[in-house]
Amino acid sequence: MKSVWMITLIASAMLLLVVVVRNRLSFRWLRRFALHLVAAALVLYLLNYSGVVTGFEVPLNPATIGTVVLLGLPGIALVLGLQVTLF
Repeated sequence: MKSVWMITLIASAMLLLVVVVRNRLSFRWLRRFALHLVAAALVLYLLNYSGVVTGFEVPLNPATIGTVVLLGLPGIALVLGLQVTLF
Protein backbone atom coordinates (compact mmCIF):
# COMPACT_ATOMS: atom_id res chain seq x y z
CA MET A 1 0.00 0.00 0.00
CA LYS A 2 2.90 2.35 0.72
CA SER A 3 4.23 1.89 -2.79
CA VAL A 4 0.86 2.93 -4.26
CA TRP A 5 0.92 6.15 -2.22
CA MET A 6 4.55 6.80 -3.19
CA ILE A 7 3.78 6.33 -6.90
CA THR A 8 0.78 8.65 -6.59
CA LEU A 9 2.89 11.28 -4.83
CA ILE A 10 5.66 11.12 -7.43
CA ALA A 11 3.20 11.25 -10.34
CA SER A 12 1.32 14.23 -8.91
CA ALA A 13 4.58 16.06 -8.15
CA MET A 14 5.73 15.53 -11.73
CA LEU A 15 2.42 16.75 -13.13
CA LEU A 16 2.59 19.82 -10.90
CA LEU A 17 6.11 20.49 -12.14
CA VAL A 18 4.88 20.26 -15.75
CA VAL A 19 2.13 22.78 -15.03
CA VAL A 20 4.56 25.17 -13.36
CA VAL A 21 7.08 24.94 -16.21
CA ARG A 22 4.47 25.37 -18.96
CA ASN A 23 2.82 28.38 -17.36
CA ARG A 24 5.12 31.37 -16.99
CA LEU A 25 2.71 33.06 -14.61
CA SER A 26 3.45 30.28 -12.14
CA PHE A 27 7.05 31.39 -11.80
CA ARG A 28 5.89 34.78 -10.60
CA TRP A 29 3.55 33.10 -8.10
CA LEU A 30 6.30 30.73 -6.98
CA ARG A 31 8.76 33.59 -6.48
CA ARG A 32 6.19 35.54 -4.45
CA PHE A 33 5.40 32.51 -2.30
CA ALA A 34 9.11 31.87 -1.64
CA LEU A 35 9.59 35.51 -0.66
CA HIS A 36 6.67 35.35 1.77
CA LEU A 37 7.99 32.09 3.19
CA VAL A 38 11.43 33.55 3.87
CA ALA A 39 9.92 36.73 5.32
CA ALA A 40 7.67 34.76 7.67
CA ALA A 41 10.57 32.62 8.89
CA LEU A 42 12.69 35.74 9.41
CA VAL A 43 9.93 37.52 11.35
CA LEU A 44 9.39 34.51 13.61
CA TYR A 45 13.14 34.20 14.15
CA LEU A 46 13.45 37.88 15.04
CA LEU A 47 10.40 37.64 17.29
CA ASN A 48 11.96 34.76 19.20
CA TYR A 49 15.40 36.26 19.71
CA SER A 50 14.73 40.00 19.93
CA GLY A 51 12.99 39.89 23.29
CA VAL A 52 9.97 41.86 22.09
CA VAL A 53 7.61 39.24 23.47
CA THR A 54 9.10 37.91 26.68
CA GLY A 55 8.19 34.52 28.03
CA PHE A 56 7.20 33.07 24.67
CA GLU A 57 9.19 31.12 22.15
CA VAL A 58 7.45 30.28 18.92
CA PRO A 59 8.93 27.17 17.32
CA LEU A 60 10.13 27.49 13.75
CA ASN A 61 8.40 24.59 12.04
CA PRO A 62 6.35 24.24 8.85
CA ALA A 63 3.04 24.65 10.69
CA THR A 64 3.90 27.97 12.34
CA ILE A 65 5.66 29.37 9.28
CA GLY A 66 2.76 28.29 7.07
CA THR A 67 0.27 29.97 9.39
CA VAL A 68 2.22 33.22 9.26
CA VAL A 69 2.59 32.99 5.46
CA LEU A 70 -1.15 32.50 4.96
CA LEU A 71 -2.45 34.92 7.58
CA GLY A 72 0.34 37.47 7.95
CA LEU A 73 0.32 39.54 11.14
CA PRO A 74 -2.88 37.88 12.47
CA GLY A 75 -1.06 34.57 12.00
CA ILE A 76 1.60 35.67 14.47
CA ALA A 77 -1.12 36.66 16.92
CA LEU A 78 -2.82 33.28 16.38
CA VAL A 79 0.39 31.36 17.03
CA LEU A 80 1.12 33.38 20.16
CA GLY A 81 -2.48 32.95 21.35
CA LEU A 82 -2.25 29.20 20.89
CA GLN A 83 1.04 29.22 22.76
CA VAL A 84 -0.64 30.99 25.72
CA THR A 85 -3.71 28.75 25.63
CA LEU A 86 -1.99 25.40 25.28
CA PHE A 87 1.08 25.91 27.42
